[in-house]
Amino acid sequence: MIKENVVLGEDVVIFHPQLVNLYGCVIGEGTRIGTFVEIQKGVSVGARCKISSHTFICEGVDIEDGVFVGHGVMFTNDIYPKAVNAEGDLQTEADWQVIRTRVKARASIGSNATILCGITIGEGALIGAGAVVTRDVPDHAIVAGIPARVVGDARARGSAAATSVA
Repeated sequence: MIKENVVLGEDVVIFHPQLVNLYGCVIGEGTRIGTFVEIQKGVSVGARCKISSHTFICEGVDIEDGVFVGHGVMFTNDIYPKAVNAEGDLQTEADWQVIRTRVKARASIGSNATILCGITIGEGALIGAGAVVTRDVPDHAIVAGIPARVVGDARARGSAAATSVA
């Protein structure tokens, strides 16, 4: 379902519009969105990005131009999530604060990575498949593991470090 309050740039491709959940977000021109993707309110996705299937991008995430997001990537926006408030009632938006996350231009996030909130993923960085990113990632760094640690430099194309996590 694509709500009326979604802003789609020119030439955005949504492969199965009936099988996505987009609301209150802005999607840049030429971006492609796969099946079973949810993008929540307040999210901005830049131009010419690829958001692969089964990905969840929650409120508070800003994705710059040319970013690749692999299948099943999960973003978070709350450091200490709880179901109920101090009185035992289900939480509402008034009970917590969104912690923002930024993904800089031309970064790539491998399938099934989890991105904790409040961090910045650097320009041209590469997040290995299945990584759990708990802290800022420098520009052009390759990170992998749980928790994700720097294992190489994405500018070193063709080196063992650049290709071992792809």
